[in-house]
Formats: sequence, C-alpha cells, structure tokens
Amino acid sequence: MSSTAVRVTQSERPATPSSALFDSLAKRLFLMSLVLAVFTLVLYNRANQFPFLNYDDNRYIIENLHTQAGLTWSTLRWAFTTFEFANWHPLTWMSHALDCQLFHLNSAGHHFTSILLHAVNVVLLFLLLARGTRRELPSFLVAALFAVHPVNVESVVWIAERKNLLSTLFFLLAVGAYGWYALKPGWKRYCAVAGLLACSLMSKPMLVTAPFLLLLLDYWPLGRIRGRSVASEMAGIEQFPLSKLSVEKLPLLLLSAASSVIAIRAQRASGAVGASPFPPGARLENGIYSYGRYLWKAFWPADLTLLYPWAGHSVSLWKVCVAGLLLVATTFFVLKMRTRGYLLTGWFWFLGTLVPVIGVIQVGNQAMADRYAYVPLIGLFLMIAWGFADWAASRKWSLAVQTAPAICVLAALSVASYQQIGYWRDSLTVWAHALKVTQHNFVAEDNMGVALTQLNHADQAYSFFVQAAQDEPNDPVARLNIGTYLDQHGRTAQAIEQYELVLHLGSEPGLLAAAYANLGLAYGELGDYAKSRSSFEQSIRLNPNQASAWQGMALLSVRQGKLDEAISSYEQYLELQPSAPGFMQLARLLAQANHRQAAIAAYQQAVRMDPNIAQTQSVGPR
Repeated sequence: MSSTAVRVTQSERPATPSSALFDSLAKRLFLMSLVLAVFTLVLYNRANQFPFLNYDDNRYIIENLHTQAGLTWSTLRWAFTTFEFANWHPLTWMSHALDCQLFHLNSAGHHFTSILLHAVNVVLLFLLLARGTRRELPSFLVAALFAVHPVNVESVVWIAERKNLLSTLFFLLAVGAYGWYALKPGWKRYCAVAGLLACSLMSKPMLVTAPFLLLLLDYWPLGRIRGRSVASEMAGIEQFPLSKLSVEKLPLLLLSAASSVIAIRAQRASGAVGASPFPPGARLENGIYSYGRYLWKAFWPADLTLLYPWAGHSVSLWKVCVAGLLLVATTFFVLKMRTRGYLLTGWFWFLGTLVPVIGVIQVGNQAMADRYAYVPLIGLFLMIAWGFADWAASRKWSLAVQTAPAICVLAALSVASYQQIGYWRDSLTVWAHALKVTQHNFVAEDNMGVALTQLNHADQAYSFFVQAAQDEPNDPVARLNIGTYLDQHGRTAQAIEQYELVLHLGSEPGLLAAAYANLGLAYGELGDYAKSRSSFEQSIRLNPNQASAWQGMALLSVRQGKLDEAISSYEQYLELQPSAPGFMQLARLLAQANHRQAAIAAYQQAVRMDPNIAQTQSVGPR
C-alpha cells in the first residue's frame, strides 16, 4: 500500500499559541509596551508612600491656596497670568490643581500621577521609535533604559518636578504628530505639531530647542533630507532640500522664541536670573564641565542628588579641558560616522537639549541637575541601543546572546534606581544624602535645617543654618532662619540685624516678605510700633498672602486699641490659614468690638472645625 507524502509549508502549519501571539506586529508592540509600563510602575511603587518635601513641594502644593482650590476658573486665570516661583507653566499648575481636586493633600495620589506620567512617556518613546525605525528590539532597549535609569529618579519622585514629565509627554506627542505630518504634509497636521509643542512649552520651557530636534529627526530616522539622509523605513515619506525643511521649522522657532522671552521675564521677576551673577568665563567653564559630568553619570550613575552646588572657580582647569576634548572628539567621530544616522541624531540631541540649562545663562545656584537630563539622555540611549544592535549583527550574534548583556545592564540600573528612590523618602533623607555626596552645599544645609525645625529640633537646625551662612555668606535664607532662631531665644536685637541682611542680600519677593513680617514682629516686641507697622505693610505689599504679616498686623492693632483694624487683619489671616484657635480669637475680638452676631458666627466656625475647642480654651462670646 503506497502512500503520498504531503508537504506542509511554514505558512500552512497551525501556529502554536506562543508563536501566534508574536506573529502580529500590533500584538508584539502591545505586549512590549505592557512590559515597559508594568515594570516602570512596579519599580517606582515605593515612592507612593513618600510625603511631600520641604523643597518646592510646599510652595507648589501644600502652601499654595490656588492649586489647593482645584480646577476653578479663578485657578485657571491665575495659572495663565502668574510668574510665581520664577516660571510660567500654566499647564503644570493645572495638573497640580487637578491632583489637589482629586487627592487633596494626600501625597500618594500626587506621586502616583507622576509615576503614571513617566510610564506613559516610556511607552510613547518605545512606540515612536518602533514605528519610525521598524526595529522593535533597539526601540525597546532605548525605552527600557529611559524607564530605569537612576538619573531620571529625580524627575519622577519629586512631585514639584511634574513640569518635566508633562513637558516631555507633550513633546513626545508632538514628535508623533510630526511623523504623521511627514507622511502627508499639510497645514492641519502642522498645526497639531505646533499645538502640542506649545503645550510642552507651557508645561516647562526647557524644550525650546525642539525645532532643531525635529530637523535631527528629519535626518534620522525620518530620512527627509534630500541628498543627505538614507530613505526612511516608513513608506510614503518624501524627501526635500535641507533649506526647505529649515524654513518649515520657522513658525515653531518663533514659538520657542516667545517661550524663551516669557521664561526670562519670569526668572527676572523672581530674581532667579543673575541674582548673584558668576563671571561669563566661569559660567562657560562650568557648562563644559557639566556636559562631561552628565556623560559620566549616564554611564556611571553614582552620587546622584537633588542639588549640585555651583563650584565656580574651584573646578580644576584640567577637568574642563578633558570634558571639552571629549565633547570635540565625540563630535568629530559622529560626523565621520554620519552614515549611521542614529549616532549623529543621538549625539546632537544630547548636546542640543542641554543648551538651555547648561548654565551659560545663570538661573539659580546649581551647577547642574539630574532633572535636566531627563530628555537629553534619550539621545545617548539611541546611540547605545542602535550601536550595540549593529555591532551584534555584524558578529551574527543570536538573539539570546544579544539579550543577555542588555538584561544585565537593565538589572543593574534598576537596582541602582531602587536605591536612589529610597533617598527621597522624606526631607531629612534627601538632604542628608545631598550633604553626604557634595561639599559646601549651603542650599542642602538650609533645607536640612528647615526639616529639623519642622521636627522641633531647633538647636540642631540652627547649626545647619550657621554652617550654610559660613559656606555662603550671601545666602539670605540662612540669615532669615538664623534671625528666627535668635528672636525665639530672646536675642531680638541680633535677630533684627539678620533680617536686615536678608533685605540687603535677597531679591525673591516671597523671601523679602517673610523677612519684613519677622521684622514687624521683632520691632513690636521692642515697642517700636511705627517700624513694626511699616514692616508689616511692606511684607503685605510684596506678598498679599503672607499670613504671618496679617497676623502680626492684627496683634499690633490690638496693642494700639484699633479693634476694627485688628478684626479686618485677622479675617485676612484666617482666609490664608484657617484654624479653630484662630476663629476663637476672632470671636473674642468681635465680642470686644460689640459685633455680637459676627462673634457668634466665628465661635461656631471654631467649634465646627474642632468640637473640643471650648473645653481647651475659655468659653466663646456670651
């Protein structure tokens, strides 16, 4: 009995469940995206338990009545018109306001939003690269490095740095819209790019170099530059002369220029630009050296911290020269190897995105910051992932052999990130770590002192404030806190000297308002009511929301027998800092002024806020 052999081709064989799962590009992208998102959320999960920090978290959220009000019309109007805290970023304010509306002052909700945004950015980066290059594994490696690199911890777990995550989200969406535009150029698609870029700049104005980044993407991977680019893997993308593509970016460049002007105005309004300007030569040296430090931390992410003090002339010339030579040598290398488009795009992406924050235009006293590297490191990750993939392919390595070193690197970075996240568990830990890995860090010393003060360790805090003043004699924050300590310990005349120094050294309106409020209280203690009143008035002029100034004005008015004025000031104070004891005190003032009904209403408000207050304080108005 003969039999006939039947040949079954690969396409005719029934697929096993596992192979069928990966046969579809859409399914592969979905599963890889899911892995990236889940791993990112798990890695950062512990941060959900962390409280707010005493550095910007307080000013952005826990002491900010505008964001605490939620997404109201008043908050929206304020978000688009304020230059508070040296920034104009209305979408960031709206994000914080929405979190306050949803989670109130529960820090877990605010942390989760930031972590979720980072996970979304990771997935978006992967999908954009996979779509634009048709190479899933290198795209996955870039996104995975972006997800787990320890340098990015600061942007994710520091709630006040929400602006970085939002800005990156809108920028990545703008890149996606640009790829859509490149497939079929038209004004509607161009408007989508411009609108998303505007949203990015309204979250944080760092990505003002975005038009140049899009030109880099024209070179690789989109391949839009005629005569210079290798044709894109994406079908349907037409090539144009470089001149036309440059002109195409001009409207976006105008958008970036407008954002830059607004940002500089905001910084100057707060005194953040050039408050204590460093010489241009020193700033240039610091910029070159900082480029080298960012590169080093990309490959060896150790001793990361919230604030790196500006070293100024203490940076050795040889270090600046080594950093400069490294930058020049790498630039020549990528230009020579420009046929490998990912090298040129990745390198100039890294250099270009750091330009606004490299320190040539001085903003604040930090030499560099981990948060500034959130987007720039993507360029280095491109160079690493594609370079490794091409090198492995030239040696015909199997997928398993290629995967092993990648897994080892990602595992090591994940462990380092997990440890770095732990340094952010509270204010004391953040600043203790900063003082451990840096020297002469007066900002860390100031904030360590504030954290200890909040824990009622005033004597320990005072030593940090004194050390900060020694490290930076022109530090107004240290002087303000030293004055407060001296005032609380009966050394009022010495405290006034410190407050006067704050007025001489400081420029930030909120800081000056706090100094004037403290001066008003100190002069009141000495019986100089004229200077006391003048100081309170100056404080309120600088910051109408300075609660201590309104409270001090109320107390001063009581001493001078001006009950109606005292009541008005106390009402302003309670609008800013409502409390049961405060309403009880207001009830007493109203009763003394024979405003019986208002006194009863204030007393009832105190009881509503604290039903036991009548037992701990004298009975309210009769």
